[in-house]
Amino acid sequence: MAVPFFDIQYNLDPATKKSLLGRWERILNHGGFVNGPEVRELEAALAEFLEVPHVVCCSNGSDALVLALRASGVGPGDEVLVPAFTFFASAGAVSRCGATPVFVDVDPATFLIDGADAAAKVTAKTKAVMAVHLYGLPVDVPALELLVNQAAGRKIAVVEDAAQAIGAAHPAGIVGAMGSAAGWSCFPTKNLGAPGDAGFASSASAEVAEHMRRLREHGGGRQYYHDEVGYNFRMDSLQAAGLLEFLPRLVEFNGIRNNSAAHYHALFSAAGLVGKFLQLPALTPGHVFHQYVIRATRRDELMTFLRARDIGCAVYYPLALHLQPCFANLGGQPGQLPHSEAATADVLALPIYPGVSYAGREELVAAVVAFYRGD
Repeated sequence: MAVPFFDIQYNLDPATKKSLLGRWERILNHGGFVNGPEVRELEAALAEFLEVPHVVCCSNGSDALVLALRASGVGPGDEVLVPAFTFFASAGAVSRCGATPVFVDVDPATFLIDGADAAAKVTAKTKAVMAVHLYGLPVDVPALELLVNQAAGRKIAVVEDAAQAIGAAHPAGIVGAMGSAAGWSCFPTKNLGAPGDAGFASSASAEVAEHMRRLREHGGGRQYYHDEVGYNFRMDSLQAAGLLEFLPRLVEFNGIRNNSAAHYHALFSAAGLVGKFLQLPALTPGHVFHQYVIRATRRDELMTFLRARDIGCAVYYPLALHLQPCFANLGGQPGQLPHSEAATADVLALPIYPGVSYAGREELVAAVVAFYRGD
């Protein structure tokens, strides 16, 4: 049987489609297509759901990171510590602010930023560190902040990249409110995906949130008056309506992702593949499994084997950021960040979206078993 990596239709049942069309019809009637009342409603709903005081909706997750960085004081001449193993937008947002990303290695077990390596790379120019909650697993932000602050001898802002972590939780604090500000993505494939492109930023600080609102609106607090050069990062009301429709089921869907992760663990463990051929992600409380990412020997061969059987899988991510051509001027070389580079060679994401079936997971694991046994 075919096992798709992702199916956009998983939460678009007839009742949901009908309700969403009703929301969109109301927008057509009131005409507030950009930053309309649905956007303000969504900001309030997200703030309540996340238990974060302030939410600022915007155009997408990449732009949300720019808002979070700029409002945290990052600008030209600054350096920002960024894990080398993450999506490009984490570092791209730093460059868009005129600052320089300084790449940091990751922990080989969690793929999260290595706090000790981050502390070792603090300089007089370090303005912030980016805590990327990769694949939906939260970073211990206070611990990271303590390490870099001690190394700097001053306060370093922590900007959270929570693009993959909506609904995630950490014992040390609330994801999205532990740092100065956070950026979130609502790309359609995310745990809370819009019917288009959308994102939002958050902060525990009213001052930081207000700064992000001004930046979102071309840097002005009043129409046609601009205190600084900002951006056109507004959210379409159609996307806000979609997110309002999907948000009530997010806890349910995140629970399904966790159950699917536990099922994969049980199947792979029973097959005797763990440790010999595979490394599995830990079933950590608070993880929302935006992606279920294993480490696999002969990864590329396994990927080809699975795809030939119509079983979806993907590599997140195939090239570490310090080796990306666009950052060549920063002097990155192979061997500098060994854990990040090793991860790019053997990580493989398996289907984890809420629509993947029990039988689909069994089919996938059986195929992996067949690959390693040479069947």
